[in-house]
Amino acid sequence: MQYKKVTIGKVIITIISIFLAVIFIFPVIWMFAVSFKTEGTPIKNVSDWFSPPYTLENFPYVFQDTALPLWIFNSFFIAIIVTLLVVLFTSMAAFALSKLDFRYKHFMYILFLVGLMVPGEATIIPLFVTVKNLNIIDSYAGLIMPAIAGSMSIIILKGFFDGIPNEIIESATIDGAGLFTIYGRIILPLGKTALVTMAIFTFIGNWNSFLWPYLCAMSEDVFTLPVGIPTLNSQYTKDYVIPMTTNVIASLPAIVLFLIFEKQIVKGVTLSGIKG
Repeated sequence: MQYKKVTIGKVIITIISIFLAVIFIFPVIWMFAVSFKTEGTPIKNVSDWFSPPYTLENFPYVFQDTALPLWIFNSFFIAIIVTLLVVLFTSMAAFALSKLDFRYKHFMYILFLVGLMVPGEATIIPLFVTVKNLNIIDSYAGLIMPAIAGSMSIIILKGFFDGIPNEIIESATIDGAGLFTIYGRIILPLGKTALVTMAIFTFIGNWNSFLWPYLCAMSEDVFTLPVGIPTLNSQYTKDYVIPMTTNVIASLPAIVLFLIFEKQIVKGVTLSGIKG
């Protein structure tokens, strides 16, 4: 039997990794623990958060006596629509920048790169004015349309598509395949890993988005979870139980997605980094 050599460096890295993992996971554990506490339980020290009594009544309550089901529907609807449109439009744009020849191609690519240097907060005011002038404030359209535009997805997918051999596309063109055939039957299947990764990140990003939905959604009917949960905080300022219960429910889709697609996410990020 062969034993792996253990060095001081590996031991230190392992200890640091465990320490950082505990730091990052502790707030999640605390959130789950609080969600099972009885509302109004006196808290004198940290250990009281994790001590009995426990209850499951908080979860039926937030579904029955709050607008949580509507916020969940809004978040799912907006995140799914945005994800589908982002994957469609950014993959088409990345395909054009990577495999097609046209005037100002490199200039457009530079514009996308420059767009990454502009903080999202700097565009909030002109974006709000534009959406207001289009009369789509406080609507699904107002929440969805601004979220579709994004330079990062195009740049990442272009870097991935650059790794697809041009000979494959040239052979398909000689056989009579058109642009949409090449895009749909060659580019998309070969870029499946990167597209799935991009879709997951886009979904989670929009699921957790707060700033723009907070500014655009004026009525409770179009609130998403990140916007609706703070309204519970204002009603329960002396107790964390109900807000933490809603936070647990809001975090479950992201956790489940990561657990299901963990390998695809890691592989997609790795390949995108290599190709880029």
